[in-house]
Amino acid sequence: MSYSRQSMGSGSRSTRGYEFGRTYVVRPKGKHQATIVWLHGLGDNGSSSSQLLESLPLPNIKWICPTAPSRPVSLLGGFPCTAWFDVGEISEDLHDDIEGLDASAAHIANLLSTEPTDVKVGIGGFSMGAAIALYSTTCYALGRYGNGLPYTINLRATVGLSGWLPGWRSLRSKIESSNEAARRAASIPVILAHGTSDDVVPYRFGETSAQALAMAGFRQVMFKQYEGLGHYTVPKEMNEVVHWLASRLGLEGSR
Repeated sequence: MSYSRQSMGSGSRSTRGYEFGRTYVVRPKGKHQATIVWLHGLGDNGSSSSQLLESLPLPNIKWICPTAPSRPVSLLGGFPCTAWFDVGEISEDLHDDIEGLDASAAHIANLLSTEPTDVKVGIGGFSMGAAIALYSTTCYALGRYGNGLPYTINLRATVGLSGWLPGWRSLRSKIESSNEAARRAASIPVILAHGTSDDVVPYRFGETSAQALAMAGFRQVMFKQYEGLGHYTVPKEMNEVVHWLASRLGLEGSR
């Protein structure tokens, strides 16, 4: 493995005092053109993400793979595990943990804040990681976090695999209330992918998320359906992500 390990230290506590875990970095093998923060699913860590991303043929991308804080999770009856925010049962009535979402979105923004200005930055993730990636994307469009503080990262691409969009019901009215938010929403490419046999985050949540983004004015949303795929990734899906990122970010040697 040619990735290096970094520990984020004391600047990485969320508002509730949960400490974010270790961050793993996969350095670009070619010219550094883009940096993407990749977010793992519930109970996982940044190390497993880095091993998957290391194998992708994207030599111009630097991958940053943080580890979520360990916290009690309502879905697991309060059992603690790594989670970007608290979550209950995935349903239409899902309550959004805005405080937890904001804390993780701010941690991710902080990881991207020191990237060179000529490097394009993006966010991607799987399952709960996809949810926080999509939430961060809505913060980018709105120019602020859920708590009203300014969001200052200029995102250029978002990838969401087997996830869902927190706050999808109210997104359209928020975006439509600001010309600047509408402009940013229209500018960012988003790819969502979901398996039809997902028994953890049901397929309809991926589909609903894509529709909610499109209706809110995110004009560059691509939704990929994978017949028979459960709650995991497969090489075909990752290959599509590779080609999409190379095309959308204009990476060298990616034809």
